[in-house]
Amino acid sequence: MAAPPAVTVTIPNPSTSKRTEATPPSNADKKQEKADEVARELAIPEGTKPLSVETGNASWYGAPYHNRRSSNGEVYDMHQLTAAHRTLPLGSTVRVTNLKTGHFTVVRITDRGPFVEGRIVDLSLAAAKQADIWQAGVAKVRLEVLRTPVPFDQGGRWAVQIGAFPDEGDARTLANRLSRRYKTAKVLSFGSPVGDWWVRVRVLQDDRKRAEEVARDTKTVEGKVFLVRLD
Repeated sequence: MAAPPAVTVTIPNPSTSKRTEATPPSNADKKQEKADEVARELAIPEGTKPLSVETGNASWYGAPYHNRRSSNGEVYDMHQLTAAHRTLPLGSTVRVTNLKTGHFTVVRITDRGPFVEGRIVDLSLAAAKQADIWQAGVAKVRLEVLRTPVPFDQGGRWAVQIGAFPDEGDARTLANRLSRRYKTAKVLSFGSPVGDWWVRVRVLQDDRKRAEEVARDTKTVEGKVFLVRLD
């Protein structure tokens, strides 16, 4: 009777097994994945017509806002293609074109601002470089709304922001006066990363018409009054 064939059993080498396990993604890989995700979010089909067009001055913001929380809950990264706008829905995609040079950038609206009279958009550092606004600081632009997550001409949650005040006491004095005047509103005074102070009025139900009334009827010597969308 023939002997049974020999059977070879391979015992795994523990060190080899560890080497063949999936390697956790590096920080560089995570950054690339984030960049790819943002690029997909900003991708606009060729020939897309703007939902609206606005012309005005653009500026940019970096430090000391870098790594702080934006209005949409994300941490602001000045090296990403984002921007701040006072009234467009958060998550909107817009194209900002420098009217002097023709350079443009496509960005997501993730924050609120600029709270400076005469300016319509605040770009991140990366976006300002793309649109050739970084060195100039301020430039006249055309802002085209390409996509919004919700209708931008109706609905929404609205408030009034007033400032900037160099002195905290002035901001608190105005906040107290507005609290007495608008008893159903929530009035808050708060400081910004650059050291100035602001007052925000949250009207009942965050209703736009009520917010517009407050903005129209509020007068202050030092600060400017801005209507701002919260969502």
